[in-house]
Amino acid sequence: MLISLIALTLFSACHSLKQGDLLFHVVEQENRITAVTPGQIDHVGIYVGKGLVLEAIPKEGVVTTPLHAVLQREDGYYLRGHVKGVSSQLSISNARRYIGLPYDSLYLQDNEAIYCSELVQLSYVDRQGRQIFSTVPMTFRDSSGTIPSYWQQLYERNGMSVPEGAPGTNPGELSSRPQVIIKKLK
Repeated sequence: MLISLIALTLFSACHSLKQGDLLFHVVEQENRITAVTPGQIDHVGIYVGKGLVLEAIPKEGVVTTPLHAVLQREDGYYLRGHVKGVSSQLSISNARRYIGLPYDSLYLQDNEAIYCSELVQLSYVDRQGRQIFSTVPMTFRDSSGTIPSYWQQLYERNGMSVPEGAPGTNPGELSSRPQVIIKKLK
């Protein structure tokens, strides 16, 4: 019975997703990402079709993951983000160029590693090849205006200060862009 329910959920999700749609992971419990970004979204992946998601994940880097494995992750649920004005084929082709790069746990632009929303920001283009998403000033401050110790210690260990205000992206902010139409994953 459980296998049938999982198969039905996967079948339904595959049929509501279109190639180039974004999958936003919504968590119920605040974590280090959601503590300093809008909403409860802590991850974004790209649906590339045929039951596969292209994503940048810690310890693995930029990889292709079966949709069923993504949807079975614990703690939360996924929203579908349809991107207006995008060339899905060109954007997916751009994203595939990053496969194999390591995950960027420092969340910096212009280095040899990449994080989830950076993958989307760099890859998504319109039919003329122009980038759809610009960067925004990054913040590592929580709702009280304080930079949590996790972020302070992470950057101290790497011999740098917290890159407050540096250009970047985050999945919560990306989900609120006017180009992204959020729908429940059916």
